Amino acid sequence: MSNSGLITAESLPDIHQATVLPEWIDYNGHMNVAYYVLAFDHATDGMLDNMGLGQQHVEKNSSSFFVVEAHVNYLAEVVEGAPLRFTVQMLDHDDKRLHFFTRMYHRDEGFLAATSEWLGVHIDLEKRRSSTMPVEAMARLAEMKADHSAIPWPEQAGRKMEIRRK
Repeated sequence: MSNSGLITAESLPDIHQATVLPEWIDYNGHMNVAYYVLAFDHATDGMLDNMGLGQQHVEKNSSSFFVVEAHVNYLAEVVEGAPLRFTVQMLDHDDKRLHFFTRMYHRDEGFLAATSEWLGVHIDLEKRRSSTMPVEAMARLAEMKADHSAIPWPEQAGRKMEIRRK
């Protein structure tokens, strides 16, 4: 991409698409909390695959990503059969960690349904310790971060959870 000034949060490409399944619906008639996390996890797999850090990376290098922190914001209900699309914004990375922000949209109606902020660590699966990502992946991540540098920091990212008193 490398036209960092042209990319906006709204123009980020889809990294995953899904449809809200019947088993994802809770007794309130909308998608259950747990399935938002599952859907965001599948979107994360799409991003990691695009970065060369997905399942093939795990099998070839015996290393993977572990999520160490995640925050989900539920902004609008989605119901059974709703088509979803996901985008990702790279907020930061170093040689072992990724900090990224994923948006879940209703694919047909266009509204932002939920967001998720994730921090992941690259892990050597044999040693069960953090490890440096491959050079090729680091180059792709650096390009992605540069491409996303003009996108404003997401409103929901980096927030503290609390009950605000008046």
